[in-house]
Amino acid sequence: MPTPTVSFEFFPPKDLQGSFRLWDTVQVLAPLGPRFVSVTYGAGGTTRDLTRDAVSTLHHHSGLNVAAHLTCVNASREETLEIARTYAAAGVTEIVALRGDPPKGSGGFKPHPDGFADSCELITALKNTGDFTIRVGAYPEKHPEALDEAADLDWLKRKIDAGADEAITQFFFSADTFLRFRDRAVAAGITAPIVPGILPIENWKGVKRFAESCGTSVPTWLSNAFETAIRDGREDLLATSLCTELCSKLVDHGVESLHFYTLNRPELTRDVCHALGIVPSMQLENVA
Repeated sequence: MPTPTVSFEFFPPKDLQGSFRLWDTVQVLAPLGPRFVSVTYGAGGTTRDLTRDAVSTLHHHSGLNVAAHLTCVNASREETLEIARTYAAAGVTEIVALRGDPPKGSGGFKPHPDGFADSCELITALKNTGDFTIRVGAYPEKHPEALDEAADLDWLKRKIDAGADEAITQFFFSADTFLRFRDRAVAAGITAPIVPGILPIENWKGVKRFAESCGTSVPTWLSNAFETAIRDGREDLLATSLCTELCSKLVDHGVESLHFYTLNRPELTRDVCHALGIVPSMQLENVA
């Protein structure tokens, strides 16, 4: 089996304990030589400053290629592009451009009066700067707000045509879900790379709730397997086995890169990477 390249997603710390946890996560995963690591935005842009600080710290002290999430939520065009210019000036040239989740309880996404109306407008503006490699989100299953799968795929093509270089998918539980999506994307004329997003299951109940909120199908067999594993105290073993099997099948079908949603809990992601033949290749600098 070929060895895939990998990338990792982190979320920014909200307190000192979170800062230590993020750095511990980076220390565990950086030796695996990721293509890049990304730092998320909170819903409604609530972690904008925290994201910027985390990106800056990782860029300057980790030796990793850092990609910053940037969204359209709760900011004017000028405010958003000023953040992008700050990143470019600091040497951060990779952006994950997203519409972004609206604030909880807001009733849905509403553009800022002076902001970008959608992710395509954001991508076009970023591409026109000439400074960035741009990644976007993709949904192997229908986005909760999309009319149908065809409309969802058409929106992805619009993002690629606007200037995105690569897409990263929402997580899924069956390799066939991604492979069918990849085939449909090719048939729709999408030629940019589409990287599967992988969510190692650290906490089954939490992941199940998350899946239900974002439209990811939860197979009955998977629920039954975790219920049994939790009862028998083998949840971590099952999670590692299933995630490794999922990744192996994707690689066997020509997938060259995997993107892991780590939730700043690195051990399971590390174990899966080791099982795929990805071994430590670098050492991380000290923060000082």
